[in-house]
Amino acid sequence: MASEELAQKLQRRLQLEESGAGAAAEGEAAAAAAKGEEAAGEEAERSCLTASAGAELSAKLCRRQDINEGAAQPRRAAVFNPYTEFKEFSRRQIKDMERMFRLYDSGRDGYIDLMELKLMMEKLGAPQTHLGLKNMIKEVDEDFDGKLSFREFLLIFHKAAAGELEEDSGLLTLAKLSEIDVSIEGVKGAKNFFEAKVQALSSASKFEAEIKAEQDERKREEEERKHRRAAFRELKSAFTQ
Repeated sequence: MASEELAQKLQRRLQLEESGAGAAAEGEAAAAAAKGEEAAGEEAERSCLTASAGAELSAKLCRRQDINEGAAQPRRAAVFNPYTEFKEFSRRQIKDMERMFRLYDSGRDGYIDLMELKLMMEKLGAPQTHLGLKNMIKEVDEDFDGKLSFREFLLIFHKAAAGELEEDSGLLTLAKLSEIDVSIEGVKGAKNFFEAKVQALSSASKFEAEIKAEQDERKREEEERKHRRAAFRELKSAFTQ
């Protein structure tokens, strides 16, 4: 009787141990499956990142190839110094061009888009077709954004002064009707190196003279304001006495 009871207890213990081992095995299997899914997700994410980086690198390499082959122009920084980059123009000329640019940049975003260019040509008395306007922008649109930055606007006058525009070009019409003198003042056309040096020095001296003239004009205006304020104070004191 005692042996039967002992046998039942042993059998019960074995069943409990076997069920515990099965649960442990199931847990290990589930953990392994979870790790497998996590590893697969990480691998998929790495693949997506690699594909994205590959596409970006491919686009950069394609653009670099276009630039090397002359099919595209390198992008330039948004900020530039027009006085040093366009040395053939005087400060006065560049300021006149800047005033004209701002006049027609109705969006005040630093660009002249297609509709603003359309309005400009109409105001100048030389309206253009939609295709003509697009071709005008295309001639100087270095960054292919479909509108004119101030630098690209200056390129119009640069090309006009250098004789690089066709007679039937809308840009040449714009340059002629703008009432801005685009005569070459730099070293272009010098017969030899020494003449070029003399002209460059002359241009630099003229540039400095223009700056000094502007400074003198500001000083003169300030002196006039001081005299007016002093005269007003004297007149006020005369009435208050």
